[in-house]
Amino acid sequence: MNPDVPQPPHSSSSPPSPPPSPWAPPSSSAEPPHPPAPAWPGGQGWDRPPEWSRPPTGPVRAPSGSRYDEQGRNGHGGRFGWIGELSAVVGLVLLAVVVVGIVGMVLAELLDAGPADADSDLFFEDPVADLVVQLLGIAIAIPIVLWGARVIGRRPAGTVSSVVGRLRWGWLGRCAAVGFPLMVLQIGLLIAWTWNDEPVGESGSGFPGWPVFLLSLAVILALVPFQAAAEEYVFRGWLVQVVGRVVRTPWPAVAVASLLFALAHGFGELSGFLLLLYSALWWGWLVIRTGGLEAVIVMHVANNLLAFGLAAGFGELASTETAADAPWQAMVAELVFAPLYCLTVARIADRRGIERVSP
Repeated sequence: MNPDVPQPPHSSSSPPSPPPSPWAPPSSSAEPPHPPAPAWPGGQGWDRPPEWSRPPTGPVRAPSGSRYDEQGRNGHGGRFGWIGELSAVVGLVLLAVVVVGIVGMVLAELLDAGPADADSDLFFEDPVADLVVQLLGIAIAIPIVLWGARVIGRRPAGTVSSVVGRLRWGWLGRCAAVGFPLMVLQIGLLIAWTWNDEPVGESGSGFPGWPVFLLSLAVILALVPFQAAAEEYVFRGWLVQVVGRVVRTPWPAVAVASLLFALAHGFGELSGFLLLLYSALWWGWLVIRTGGLEAVIVMHVANNLLAFGLAAGFGELASTETAADAPWQAMVAELVFAPLYCLTVARIADRRGIERVSP
């Protein structure tokens, strides 16, 4: 190495740095470095909008620990949102009942199967066909109230069934094991008690024959469970939850729903009205106590299956009487059997650990 030629400085520890690119932007020591863009789930940087810019979609449940009547308190709809839900569902239910009735009238006219009496309240001369229209006109309320809870109330439709968001079939079966035998005993005792006053079938046309009777039973078994459940979904279920959005305790909602349930059966005997109101209050208590509709659906289905079955056997399906026309003996029997069933089922629910509030 020639000592007279100057050598470039170098370091034995690192190679010489490359010259700066002429295309690089000028740097400024006064400009702070930019922080890296945050990474959102499912992407990097700003390729997805922040979560707060997207409103939540889908149904929202009530907070954990909410009672059955509080399932509508999910923070949606505002202070007066319950009015919109109430108005829409009631309006749709009434409209659906009218539509079913019109369809029945049109079919009866087209088939020339209407009642011989022009002043009759029936759709068809055949009581079995008329029963189909009447039961469907009530059963159609089930999808309507579930739709109202899901779309307008913005909560899972299953919360109308129970606090766990579904119908608990195992629990329903246990209630049926208690409710059906009790209902058979209650109606049997009532028939024996009132036999001398008005024997069963006295006002009917008698046994209609096996073909008609079996057809009637098929219709009853197929549609009555939906008709009875629909009344529970409306009065003990959805209506209690709608009113429960604005009251702190369940009892005002239970009282209002029970009164409307009794009035919906029409005006007959005072004993019949009191029977319906008394039963409805007990059943409303049982819904809150067990966190769902299963126990009351069972009792309502059992009552209606036996009532319609007896009516079919004695040729009384065309009768326009309802529970509102029940005699005073039925009211006395209900004073015993309603609390007997409700308290027994509540006790079983405690032992089985049935959920009373939402998880």
